[in-house]
Amino acid sequence: MMGPVYFVTDPGADMAVLDQALAAVRGGARLIQLRDKSASAEEMTAQAMALQAAIAPIGAKLIINDRVDVAIATDACGLHIGQGDGDPRDVRSRIGPDMILGLSVEDAGQVPDVPLDCVDYLGVGPIRATATKPDHAPPIGFSGLADVIKNTPLPCYAIGGIGAGDCADLKRVGAVGLAVVSAIARADDPEVATRDLLKEWGTS
Repeated sequence: MMGPVYFVTDPGADMAVLDQALAAVRGGARLIQLRDKSASAEEMTAQAMALQAAIAPIGAKLIINDRVDVAIATDACGLHIGQGDGDPRDVRSRIGPDMILGLSVEDAGQVPDVPLDCVDYLGVGPIRATATKPDHAPPIGFSGLADVIKNTPLPCYAIGGIGAGDCADLKRVGAVGLAVVSAIARADDPEVATRDLLKEWGTS
């Protein structure tokens, strides 16, 4: 994986998605996930191509949320899927061996079913309740995150209601980083917010 701060775009924020992503990348984020549950395939493909063209020269990788077709059509660096988005093995067969594949895990009970030969990392959570995904599973807290991490060799990014002040606890339980939405997209200055999270991770 590339760095501890993994930014997930927020189509509901005041700042345009492309501007959010650019600000996060300028602040030091190297993983950017394009997530938009309501966009059509055409809209998301156009967004993904614009994002990829903007962030790739700066050294950041674009991950597509859920949409296998968009990830393939845009030759994105990666794809992130949830528990209800199909068998990871089938998804891997469609995207090929080189694309990064991430999988959401909501609790330790889901870990034994993760195929280690085709998933590259886990997005674990929600850690806390979050308004950016109102239909999320029950929050698992830092103890639930620790249980997942103890039971998988895969790198784990924590997600869900986390941000400034959480890095020490996340590092303590073994997370490789934090995936954030609002803590960057809805910050007064997303670039500064990203930079501050990276500093906190490095010094906490």
